[in-house]
Amino acid sequence: MIECLLYRTNPAQRRLFYRVEIAMNLFSEVSVLREWGVAGGQPKAVIQCFGNLREASKMADRYRTRAERRGYLRH
Repeated sequence: MIECLLYRTNPAQRRLFYRVEIAMNLFSEVSVLREWGVAGGQPKAVIQCFGNLREASKMADRYRTRAERRGYLRH
């Protein structure tokens, strides 16, 4: 399992988070899990399945890069 956790503080002083995780699932596929929301609140989540680690890694990196362009920082 590989995880990247990013945070951002918005103008209302609420701390937002964005998390991307790569993990194997029960069907021998590689899953990319994305979660986002207000820290301490109920997150929203999306899971995508890929046939191999390379495809999953490329997609996870794309999501991380997009979040960083939107102002999320690693902590």
